[in-house]
Amino acid sequence: MSVLENIQVFQSLNSSPHARLEQSAGLGDGMVAALWRNHDDAQEYAAPSHHTISCYLEGGTGTFRRDAPHAKGAPGKLCVLPAEHESAWVINGPIRLAHLYVSPEQFALGCIALLDREPRQLALKEGTFIDDPQQTLRFSQLVSLDWNEPAERLLTSSLAHELLNHTLLSQVGLRQGLSVKGGLAPHLRRQLVEFIENQLAEPLSLGQLAGLCALSEYHFARMFRESFGLPPHQYLLARRLARAQQLLRYSQQPLGDIALACGFANASHFSNRFRQALGATPKAYRKVFG
Repeated sequence: MSVLENIQVFQSLNSSPHARLEQSAGLGDGMVAALWRNHDDAQEYAAPSHHTISCYLEGGTGTFRRDAPHAKGAPGKLCVLPAEHESAWVINGPIRLAHLYVSPEQFALGCIALLDREPRQLALKEGTFIDDPQQTLRFSQLVSLDWNEPAERLLTSSLAHELLNHTLLSQVGLRQGLSVKGGLAPHLRRQLVEFIENQLAEPLSLGQLAGLCALSEYHFARMFRESFGLPPHQYLLARRLARAQQLLRYSQQPLGDIALACGFANASHFSNRFRQALGATPKAYRKVFG
């Protein structure tokens, strides 16, 4: 099953006779980009599973939300549509826009790594027709690249992370009226994050991590997912790949040494995992960013 099949905003536009997809690409790390043209259309989104960050590139001056008909779009305007939101749109005239779809898992990783907060405590705030020149410039750079060229796909991945990080820092706030129960205590979560970061080269087991919290493997896995928004093995792999990207960009270590430093059994296993996540080999990534 294609990842696009689970992105409701994408599928809603794709099924419209008025919308035309110019290009789309998976950028790795739970993020997908799409470039659209549309005209004289109406769209409704009901509790999509992914977050959507969009930028109007051309037109859009006749586009508005049904619940706020006096506010209109324009080139350079941004919209932030969280997962689980509901919205209805009217598109009068032509529009060209870029979308970045972000999975809940990648949002959760950003909350932990960038904000040092439990994902379930935080919510992405809806934003319509936002002025943010930095983000607009990033989107312009993103759409100027050839997403089907492997080397440029690495650049698109880097831009996507910059777009997401900026959104996390500017559009995320505490959930209102939420009483967080269950999950791991804050001091245990911080202890786990520190321990994992210091042991990325080691073959960590679920039992080892559970032992740090004095929990059974079953209860630890459930509570970890509640607090971190994803299973322990996915979090560990994401942190290992993030460390690998740092070493590829800022060191001259051989690929075999980087593989071992990031907890992969060998260079081949490392290369396969890296390519699955980022769409290119470690060698290609280093050539572009190193």
